[in-house]
Amino acid sequence: MKKFALFFLALALICYQSDALAQVKVDLKKKVEREANQRANKRADKAVNDTFDAVEDEIDGKNKKAEEEKTTGKSESKSKTDGKSEEQSNESSTNAGNTPRAESTVNEQETEKPVLNWAKYDFVPGTEIIFEDNQEGELNGEFPSKWDLVNGSVENANFDGSNVIYFIKCNANSGGNIIPLLTNSSEDYLPEEFTIEFDAFFGENSSNYYVTLADVKNQLKLDNTMRADEKWVRFGKNGAAHKQDIGTKNYPGFDSGKVDRTTKWRHIAISFNKRALKAYLDDVRLINIPNLGYNPTGITLGYHNPGGTTVGYIKNIRIAKGAVPLYDKFLTDGKFVTTGIKFDVNKATIKPESLGTINYVAKMMTDHPELKFSVEGHTDSDGDNALNQTLSEARAKSVVEALVKSGISADRLSSKGFGETKPMAGNETTEGKAQNRRVEFVKI
Repeated sequence: MKKFALFFLALALICYQSDALAQVKVDLKKKVEREANQRANKRADKAVNDTFDAVEDEIDGKNKKAEEEKTTGKSESKSKTDGKSEEQSNESSTNAGNTPRAESTVNEQETEKPVLNWAKYDFVPGTEIIFEDNQEGELNGEFPSKWDLVNGSVENANFDGSNVIYFIKCNANSGGNIIPLLTNSSEDYLPEEFTIEFDAFFGENSSNYYVTLADVKNQLKLDNTMRADEKWVRFGKNGAAHKQDIGTKNYPGFDSGKVDRTTKWRHIAISFNKRALKAYLDDVRLINIPNLGYNPTGITLGYHNPGGTTVGYIKNIRIAKGAVPLYDKFLTDGKFVTTGIKFDVNKATIKPESLGTINYVAKMMTDHPELKFSVEGHTDSDGDNALNQTLSEARAKSVVEALVKSGISADRLSSKGFGETKPMAGNETTEGKAQNRRVEFVKI
């Protein structure tokens, strides 16, 4: 009814203005009369247009002034919120959720390259280390001392400035498969909650890395429901897939039709909780299976390229047992310990994959504003005692700075370091050293 009323009001106005203008009579010469009539007609046309514009704007709920500003480019300033563009404002609202994604940029579609934003990385590693291999002390050209060979050709090498496990070209195929060298390898050595992590290098034409959730050499008869070599998760340069769900999940910004010629290291991670599996490539969760359907019993790592034209490199492999949530641990002990915050060797620079744990702590402190922590750094026993003390202090300070950057008030945090003086495990093994390189959050 409101629309009809406005319409008839507009018609009445038009008729009124048209009658008034039609009554314009000029008793002058013919030329002046013609000019007056032309001007009257123009004014009448303008009155009609203005009246219908007003009616249409009222019906459509439009703001004419906003439309004029949009056409002149003035509305750009109104799309900002506290100095942020609309895209940035939308992104911050998205960050409130738990689903990680790559940060969007203006030229992303043009470059066809994803931009990492580790603040959205939600992978939190287990706290009790079962197996660790950072290739420390390995001899170049020898077989990796902490592994056993299933097939193919694999050796130690130094690549891109660090020690790596090298999957070599072998006949028509590249790579092979290796398993951790454990005394209980024929048993189910994976707990109900565990995480697996490693770094993998992808060249211009690299193929796929495989994580099989069973020891394919020693556990073939351990689970009769499925063959051990069918329990794999495959990681490509820009995606991941699971045996039970062959369709590859691609990293944001890429699809199967795009060719990525860049060379890069990527961080691969798997998290398992009783029956649910999640798989990550860098900062993105690509696979989320609520019910895996089988029991993971061990791991096999492999690289495979049917064409035999490329090779693979991996490093920094870790298997860790999951623990109770950090907040629950804090309620019980007044502190919690994490080995999930990692640093560059002999530096206080936090590795990108550590920010999943930092984000977890930041959210905990946001949800519980009464919490205040002393952030305490610890090292293993390698190197000089005094240097380890200084390093632990610098690392604790770096964690505090990362939490403040995440929005936690600095007056809720303090930092200190203890170097190598408070080990949690022996420093004779790689796993023990990794357990000692930790950060503790102690209640203030």
